[in-house]
Amino acid sequence: MSRRVQIGVCLAILVAAGGWLASTASAQGIVRQIFARKRVFPDIGPGVSAVKRDAAGSYYILASPATTIAIYAADGRRVGQIPNENSRDVKIAFAQDIDLDAAGRVFVADRGANAVKIFQSDGSPLATIRVTAPASVVALPNGDCAVAALRRGPLVSIFNLQGKLVDSFGSDSAALRDADQNTSLSRGRIYGDPAGHIYFAFTDRPDPTIRKYDRYGYASYEITLPLSEFMPQEQARRWDTVTIEGSDDAPPTRPVIRALGVDPATQEVWAAIGDELIHFDKDGNRRASYRVATTDGVPIKPDSILVEPDRILVAADPLGIFDFAIPEKRLATTPQR
Repeated sequence: MSRRVQIGVCLAILVAAGGWLASTASAQGIVRQIFARKRVFPDIGPGVSAVKRDAAGSYYILASPATTIAIYAADGRRVGQIPNENSRDVKIAFAQDIDLDAAGRVFVADRGANAVKIFQSDGSPLATIRVTAPASVVALPNGDCAVAALRRGPLVSIFNLQGKLVDSFGSDSAALRDADQNTSLSRGRIYGDPAGHIYFAFTDRPDPTIRKYDRYGYASYEITLPLSEFMPQEQARRWDTVTIEGSDDAPPTRPVIRALGVDPATQEVWAAIGDELIHFDKDGNRRASYRVATTDGVPIKPDSILVEPDRILVAADPLGIFDFAIPEKRLATTPQR
């Protein structure tokens, strides 16, 4: 077998196994291409926006029509949904986000009902918290929940199970320069980890930004990524000119953080901008960047990321949910020749 044929065979094996195909250079170094090992939960596709896992290994998935949360066993079988026969006619009007706590309770940011609805693991209703236009929700270890909403005011609001506002923190972004300050504008989304940290991924800032808070609003770090890294410099310059100085021209589509996943064991963060997946350590230091694609090489732009001990699940509307090997672990276990 010739050397050229051997190289071609090796590349094909890597694609099939979810390995690297190529690397490209960026302002921050090498960006590796990685491919999904397989598609999972194949009946899930359009509208998929959140994937969570409980302590027993069951998966809770939010997708179209955003009125139910599908429940799957660890082996991929669909085993139920919320709401269900135990929910006593409590419905979901339009869910924007979901989260689970350690007890298996399900927190639903029901934007259509202007509420956060909380269900027990069996689907029975536990509480309804009135919140105007909730965009994302994080279940906290003590039973409270953090909410980010599409409105002016603090970035994060903390509510207890009785619906009482017990805390709020985070100021409005200075990047909001519109004179009318559109109250329906999303400033970003929140994500959580089992330790109770809250990660705010800004979508209203010129540069993609992540801020890590503890439960009491203390910010332990802020990550800012240069916009020019994710779009041509000329487009980045034009976006600044149109949005800051004002213009009748529509600005170029600006890359934003579309999804974020936190390793529950290490607090390492994986953030998605376009089809690029960026890995940070627990202190916010950048470790590596990857471009993600399906097994067939179709670029994936993640809408949800779930980090598990042995894999990363990446969900994208309308492609579905894909299983990836954790890149650093794969690299560490690849035999060296």
